[in-house]
Amino acid sequence: MTLTDDARAHPDTADGPLIRTLGGDSYVDPAVFAAEQDRIFEKMWFCAARSVDLAAPGSFRRVTVGAESVLVVRGRDATVRAFLNSCRHRGALICTEEAGHVRRNLQCPYHAWTYGLDGRLIAAPNLSSLGEIDRTEFGLVAVATREWLGYTWVCLADEPPDFEETVVGAVVERLGDIGMIEAYRTDELALGRRETYSVRSNWKLIVENFMECYHCATIHPELTEVLPEFADGLAAQYFVGHGAEFGRDVQGFTVDGSAGVGALPGVEEDQDRRYYAITVRPQVFVNLVPDHVIVHRMYPMAVDHTVVECDWLFAPEVVESGVDLDRSVELFHRVNQQDFDACERTQPGMSSRAYRSGGVLVPAEHHIAEFHDWVTSAIEGA
Repeated sequence: MTLTDDARAHPDTADGPLIRTLGGDSYVDPAVFAAEQDRIFEKMWFCAARSVDLAAPGSFRRVTVGAESVLVVRGRDATVRAFLNSCRHRGALICTEEAGHVRRNLQCPYHAWTYGLDGRLIAAPNLSSLGEIDRTEFGLVAVATREWLGYTWVCLADEPPDFEETVVGAVVERLGDIGMIEAYRTDELALGRRETYSVRSNWKLIVENFMECYHCATIHPELTEVLPEFADGLAAQYFVGHGAEFGRDVQGFTVDGSAGVGALPGVEEDQDRRYYAITVRPQVFVNLVPDHVIVHRMYPMAVDHTVVECDWLFAPEVVESGVDLDRSVELFHRVNQQDFDACERTQPGMSSRAYRSGGVLVPAEHHIAEFHDWVTSAIEGA
């Protein structure tokens, strides 16, 4: 599967300093989306779940990764494992709930084939009559897992790419130093709020929107009050290591610019009063501010439908104190709503004959061209 000529139209220049985008087919063609599922989401590391949501043995989370349903499970040995959510007998889904807890085992509700939390086949009706069978070979199909930043990442590839190079490396490429994100101790933070958004938009439009700030002055009045430089249209991700500075009279990253809840203990002085945005391809956004961290995880469900789960993470003692977090959460919640509304307004235009050969990128958006090249390269197997 390759992109059509229109969908991959991407000459170095269009008119003077303007660069062509991907063509409209790339955002509306189910065949292109199927190729992205296969060659991007099922080949790369995918942030599946927050590890603390799987705190107890038997806790599970069901997530969609590419075209696959995947179970992420905490074992009795406290290890997190992931498996394809498909019974080895007749292929029925073992878990249909989005999340839950089992006491001891995972059992298919169709014919009661039963698996341990380590994926091994334990029992099945009349199994003894079949003689000796390999309980591991007929166990659940395992998926590679890693835990980082307090989240469980999975990879469906037979040979997963190097995690440090592709995931950790993306953060280093953005910040210039892995110590900058480690200072926030994200894996030790507690969940203050979670919002789930159902966005009628292609996943790439959401990534592109997050990467640029050319739109910020138009649709983000609250954000540009807190981060005045965003009104100039330059995204924080445009420069390595750069964090957008709070406005002179702004006290905290809140909807009204008032003080937040106090900087996280590990945040350095040169990171205080700054906002950092990081994209980890293909589906994670990390936002760092002095007193909390915001993590977006995208789950592309269809060519024109993406579910986004957003976590606001604070110091555990802040969450336990019961302090009102509304002003801190409300700022980026509004940003999310404004962004996703814009993406939903854009999605219908991708089907227009006016967009068959794509649109253009202005200089402030030129780094999006590299994202387009990356998508095209991944789909074409280059």
